[in-house]
Amino acid sequence: MAKGTKRASPGAEDEKNPLQSVELSDEDAKKLQVVQRDLARTELVLERNAQAYLRPVYEKRRETLKSIPNFWPVALMNHSLFNFFIQHNADKTALSYLEDVWVEKDPKEHRCFTIEFHFRENQYFEDKVLKKEFKYVPPPVATDEKSDENGITDSMLEFSWERDVEPSEIKIKWKDPDNALTKVYPRKADADDDEDDMPADPGSFFNFFEHKADPSDMGLTLANEIFPEAIEYFLGNLGSDELDSDEEDSEDDNDEADEIDLEKHRSKKQKV
Repeated sequence: MAKGTKRASPGAEDEKNPLQSVELSDEDAKKLQVVQRDLARTELVLERNAQAYLRPVYEKRRETLKSIPNFWPVALMNHSLFNFFIQHNADKTALSYLEDVWVEKDPKEHRCFTIEFHFRENQYFEDKVLKKEFKYVPPPVATDEKSDENGITDSMLEFSWERDVEPSEIKIKWKDPDNALTKVYPRKADADDDEDDMPADPGSFFNFFEHKADPSDMGLTLANEIFPEAIEYFLGNLGSDELDSDEEDSEDDNDEADEIDLEKHRSKKQKV
């Protein structure tokens, strides 16, 4: 017998595994479904209440960060997905004028939001604020629904990011339209790709605002990961280990590592 090989007990292969299959009656299945919906309903209430408590803390943080130079550019670049998409030095220079980032949650559906990037005067665009809204579009059935005592409806329990959310797009007021970053570095997709597929070349980060589609889930990453933990990203307590490990990968593995990172850092779509 080879070293390290475990000898099976006589007759072990003939023994029937009692845990291999579990029979569930229709009645028990319905009971589990009821419990699952009760859990989902309670989680929604907790998430909504959490947003109410967090907002004044975020506002206090917002005032504090005004005195810290380059807080938001550093915090953003310390997130590995965001760092991956900021490929061009011109993007980095434009982002160096970023003074504030704010995420405004939809009061009716907290899983939807508007992202605001506030800039000081710069040589790239006239806009002081760039916004992208991820608007909640309730399904038709929600029209006649009645909410419970906590304002939760059945359609909220069936929330789907792909179905119920409509991203917006804006036209940035570039000071030099011929050298607009989104024109110099356009988002490029493969010929057979859909608009929602990951682009072959994301181009400038500012395509995020000028394109409706958000195939890399950058909005979810900003709202659900970077914004809540901005101080941790700024200090390098989050994100830096992932970046360091990427740099240690061999050149032969670079393409594969980048692919994995893009999928790995897709934000959860139902997170506070």
